[in-house]
Amino acid sequence: MSRRQLLRHAGWFGSAVVLTVAGGEVISHVAHDKDSSAAAAAAADANALRFVQISDSHIGFAGPANTDVTASFDGAIDQVNALGFRPDFVMHTGDLTHTSTPAQFDQVRQMLGGLRTGRVFTVPGEHDSVGDSGKGYRQAFGANTSGDGWYSFDTHGVHFIALVNTLSLEKLGHLGNDQIDFVRKDVAGLSSDTPIVVFSHIPLFAMYPAWGWSTDDALQVLNLLKRFGSVTCLNGHVHQLFSKTEGNVTFHSATTTAYPLPAPGKAPAPTPQVLPAGHLKEALGIRSVTYKTGTSALAITDQRLA
Repeated sequence: MSRRQLLRHAGWFGSAVVLTVAGGEVISHVAHDKDSSAAAAAAADANALRFVQISDSHIGFAGPANTDVTASFDGAIDQVNALGFRPDFVMHTGDLTHTSTPAQFDQVRQMLGGLRTGRVFTVPGEHDSVGDSGKGYRQAFGANTSGDGWYSFDTHGVHFIALVNTLSLEKLGHLGNDQIDFVRKDVAGLSSDTPIVVFSHIPLFAMYPAWGWSTDDALQVLNLLKRFGSVTCLNGHVHQLFSKTEGNVTFHSATTTAYPLPAPGKAPAPTPQVLPAGHLKEALGIRSVTYKTGTSALAITDQRLA
């Protein structure tokens, strides 16, 4: 490993984000952020914004890595419903299905209907556009979206942007000019002190391009967000917890409700991993996020299904 590669590697796994394991939960916060303790305490504030991220349910998958993805997704939904608070919304960050059949989309829609939450949002994964460039996904989940399924919304003083970077895959994720123009116009009128949260399936940073774990034109969107004091990007796709901070932007990759993938470079390819009996749920989980007005950090709690 060259010195440059080592520095990049250290940036991924360094002290920018602290992960604390307690009672089966992995609690992360930005170590250098002066408001991190305030953000963590926000979970006790009934007026705070609270939402949940779930990802990569892969309904329709059949294989030894998880012989019943429906049951594990059901377990994740039960866990959301047992959090002790009603989330303002739940976001599924893609790969809802494994092969994007109408029956799989219908099954996911019915299962998501069991969440006790105000609203449910989604973005597509590459598995949600198999063979039809995302047409089936948009028919099932694309109401009130623009272009190929992107959109934005506001709540509790936070601006949320949901991006689609899975439809024009050569090797890496791709947003495209139309979507970048959407973001440009979308944030043009926002004050620079507005907290921004961006959802996508594939990471918006170069997590591991050799496996396609990056988005080739993400920098154009991130440049549009440079003027904002707090930007958080939440993605799925990689099936594991992963965090990185660059300037005002913090990236958090989520785990999955289906099956684990290997750590970057630890296997020939990112294929489903078979864990020893009884250990699968340790690699699966959900994420809850809390934001209290007046703080610049989000309190992020990654909870395992085990």
